[in-house]
Amino acid sequence: MSLSASIRRTFSALSVYNYRVFWLGQLISLSGTWMQTIAQSWLVLQLTNSPSALGFVTMLQFLPITVMALFGGVLADRLPKHRVLIITQSSAAIQAGILAILVISHHVQLWHVYVLAFCLGVINSIDNPTRQAFVVELVGPDKLANAVALNSMLFNSARIIGPSIGGLMIGWLGTGGAFAANALSFLAVILGLLIMRTDEFVAVARSPRGRVLTQVAEGIKYAFSHSDILLVLLLMACLGIFGYNFTVMLPLIDKYILGAGPEVLGILTSAMGVGSVLAALAVAYAGKARVGVMLAGALIFSFSLLLVGVSRLYPLTLLGLFILGFASVTFSSNANTRLQLLAPDHLRGRIMSLYFLVFAGSTPFGGVIVGSLSALIGVSLTLQLMAIICLAGTLVAILFVYIRLQRNAERKAESLVGVGGSSSDRRSLDA
Repeated sequence: MSLSASIRRTFSALSVYNYRVFWLGQLISLSGTWMQTIAQSWLVLQLTNSPSALGFVTMLQFLPITVMALFGGVLADRLPKHRVLIITQSSAAIQAGILAILVISHHVQLWHVYVLAFCLGVINSIDNPTRQAFVVELVGPDKLANAVALNSMLFNSARIIGPSIGGLMIGWLGTGGAFAANALSFLAVILGLLIMRTDEFVAVARSPRGRVLTQVAEGIKYAFSHSDILLVLLLMACLGIFGYNFTVMLPLIDKYILGAGPEVLGILTSAMGVGSVLAALAVAYAGKARVGVMLAGALIFSFSLLLVGVSRLYPLTLLGLFILGFASVTFSSNANTRLQLLAPDHLRGRIMSLYFLVFAGSTPFGGVIVGSLSALIGVSLTLQLMAIICLAGTLVAILFVYIRLQRNAERKAESLVGVGGSSSDRRSLDA
């Protein structure tokens, strides 16, 4: 295959106009979001010099997701997603603007950061399930795997650009400048939503109105009755609680293991982002989601987290974070795509809200665990313990898949014997 054909295959979803304007707007906006993530963590450490306070603000930001994400999934299945996203993105811009004004005017206090972090969590609990489920309406099921991988590349490209600029901006203009830049960056995604061609959206079945709690229960029941979906969600819960708390881990690594400053924090985050982007490109080119690749990503993620935990050398930490980023996107992109393809249209918002719940809604618990243990036993030992737990969860998932494959093989053999050699269909674990 020629280079140009490979590029077209890797970026095929960008040929769709609505997805293209959405993707470009998100690239700018998410870069600003990463600036704010770095700035918020640094601001908390400036105000308190406390790992526990950093864990607490992370808990407050993600706690609404734990409580409200499933309701956000119901809204995503009921309401026009395009309209909901305009509202949520505008609300997030206002939140960032208020934080910028407080910092620049020198009136910011720790409780301000806590309250605004909680407000952002409320916004994200509705925005993220809606945004995840919206992708299939932009590109259709045939390009969904490619679009999800490009979304991962988008997220992690922003992880490279945002922290690098954010770290420099904090050094030059202070945290207030980073918050102001994030507020302005939301204009790009809002404009992208406004100029979309709504008549080109792919039609999907919408959930009928009904009792909210009943519809939440319907989504949960569907997930628990389908083992392929449940496997992904349980593994993501394990890695989400104990491994994906990057907003807490990276500032702690920077300050308490390497003894560096905000500029190095941006470089650490960017090293992780480079690995993530390369993984997203590989997944986008493949265009498929496979359970074996997903499990391999989780396994490498666990070992690379352990490497970061034991490292005391800056270059080795950078290498560990690069591998960590590559593995995290390999796992999460395959997990996300599998769920979207396995979920029926009228339940996709609720299934993706469960994914978001275990991916981000578990962060309050993980953030508090990481922050509290870091204060108690040190950052390095905490990361090593988290890595061992992630590894144990991954090995259990691998064992489950192996046992299931063995049982499927036995059933196939029995079927061949029973029908005199005719074959029966084998249920594949691949989406």
